[in-house]
Amino acid sequence: MSDSKNVEEGATISARNIGGIDDTTVDLHPGVNVLAGRNATNRTSFLQAIMAAIGSRNVALKGDADEAEVELTIGDSTYRRRLIRQNENVRFEGGPYLDDPELADLFAFLLESNEARRAVATGANLRDLIMRPVDTEEIKSKITRLESEKDEIDEEIEAIEQRKQRLPELESEQTRLEAEIEETQAALSEKEAEIDAADADVQTQRREQKQLEEKLEALREARNDLEDIRYELETERESIESLKQDRATLREELDALPETPDKTIDHLDEEIERLRERRRRLDSEINSLQSTVRFNEEMLEGERTDVYEAMTDDDGHTTDDLLSDDVVCWTCGSEVPRDQIEGTIEDLRTLRQEKLDTKREMTDELDELKADKEGLEGQRARRHEYQRRLSETEDELQQREERIEQLKARRSEVETTIQDLESDVEALESEQFEEILDLHQEANELEYELGRLETDLEDVNDEIEGIESRLDDQSELEAERERISQELTDLRTRVETLEEDAIEAFNDHMEGVLDTLNYDNLERIWLERVQREVRDGRRKAIKTFFELHVVRSTASGVTYEDTIDHLSESEREVTGLVFALAGYLVHDVHEKVPFVLLDSLEAIDSERIADLVDHFSDFPDYLLVALLPEDAQALDDNYARIRSL
Repeated sequence: MSDSKNVEEGATISARNIGGIDDTTVDLHPGVNVLAGRNATNRTSFLQAIMAAIGSRNVALKGDADEAEVELTIGDSTYRRRLIRQNENVRFEGGPYLDDPELADLFAFLLESNEARRAVATGANLRDLIMRPVDTEEIKSKITRLESEKDEIDEEIEAIEQRKQRLPELESEQTRLEAEIEETQAALSEKEAEIDAADADVQTQRREQKQLEEKLEALREARNDLEDIRYELETERESIESLKQDRATLREELDALPETPDKTIDHLDEEIERLRERRRRLDSEINSLQSTVRFNEEMLEGERTDVYEAMTDDDGHTTDDLLSDDVVCWTCGSEVPRDQIEGTIEDLRTLRQEKLDTKREMTDELDELKADKEGLEGQRARRHEYQRRLSETEDELQQREERIEQLKARRSEVETTIQDLESDVEALESEQFEEILDLHQEANELEYELGRLETDLEDVNDEIEGIESRLDDQSELEAERERISQELTDLRTRVETLEEDAIEAFNDHMEGVLDTLNYDNLERIWLERVQREVRDGRRKAIKTFFELHVVRSTASGVTYEDTIDHLSESEREVTGLVFALAGYLVHDVHEKVPFVLLDSLEAIDSERIADLVDHFSDFPDYLLVALLPEDAQALDDNYARIRSL
């Protein structure tokens, strides 16, 4: 919370051609600044000048001027803004204090037409108004992205867990292979020793033995090649079976996924663009209605002095002489009852509210169309992904089938080579070589077995090493998953937290204000957060509402719940202001906007206005209050007074 007592520098606002102001420069002091004066003394126009400098567009250009200018200086910083009339619209130029004035318009600029302030009286959806500045679509998008990241991490961790479960089995296999390798190496050493001993007895047949050994070596290599080919064939067949299962699964998933015609998405795009265009036209109509209502309100309040001067009659009577029960119409010049003009203005307000309701309904429909489009696009993307994977699977199947044919041809060649070598060995064999031939054959088999065991051990060692390396990554993945889970929790509860904070802020401040203002038989006004099932387009959904409760007491002290409709005008105004204050606090508006503006407090008596101003003064750096002179007398004498504009 910003404490005005800690703000040392003042502020200066200069305005030209804003509302009823010709040209003025006013110094503002930190804390409360009181604008005291009768109606038609440009107090509201001055507040609008501050709004324009901050960034608001809810500002009226002087009726007889084509351009206006405001300048705000706070400390060493200056902000300038120009308003230029273009046909029926006003163009804004320059660098305001805020790029986006939404929070200020809703919760800091509390003039009579302020939407948050009027929410209680108009029966608006209080929850939607408080949550309007929150980009819920961005939150949903971020939640979707984080959920996807978390799913990927979960899959990685699950894969690590599954592989980790194989560690005991692999370690057992590693021990077994190492033992078998050790036994095979010992058997091979013994066999080689026997061969060396046998060689000593057949020195005379060394030449024949050498030739035979060469054939036996070639035979051993050919048999090794044949075993390798058989192993590769088995591996390829297993891979093909797995790929066929994958292909069947992909085809089932692809068949189960309906096709998404492009014309359906194109139609949704057209509907979305059509609704956006309608909403833009509706925004323009709403702005025009607002400008019309403000102009007529200013005319009734007497702020448009330029028009009053133009309406002086030929006898020298001014409009003020005519303002009794009848008013000279500033459009046709005829005298009409004042209540007839006020009724027309109220009709315009009602029309603007109807258009606002239509805009909200249109926005809901637009959100629903966007969601339908996103769903169809996601469905089409999944279908394309399945088709891509299916194509890749079929390509790999074809490659592996071709590889099998190549291996079969190679196997036939090696089998032929083995047959030829066996025939050669048989021709070289004799009884005296029978023993040594058997020894060499057994040694060859032992060497082959040793090579196979060593290869298997390398594969097991590689798999164990891969699992252990992934175990090091698991802690990092779990930490990242915890971080994402916490962020998801924060995002999912962010809206609910803001709602609860708004409820708490309203109820706390409403209780304090009512205790201070001491309304007769009004015990409590409080908000309750409730959820109801409502229709959202063609679907039903659970929606959150803020329900306002009014508790009164009888002369005998019995309390009962009353309705909002029975609030007095003063009670309703106070409730609306406290609701706006709740929005101001829950969105930390004090961190972005140094001003709070209060106007049109005539429905509240002077003493209560003084207490209300004192309550509000704790929050902004600058609090500007426009009051009638008799109401301003009740305020603290230490407050700064702005006596002329």
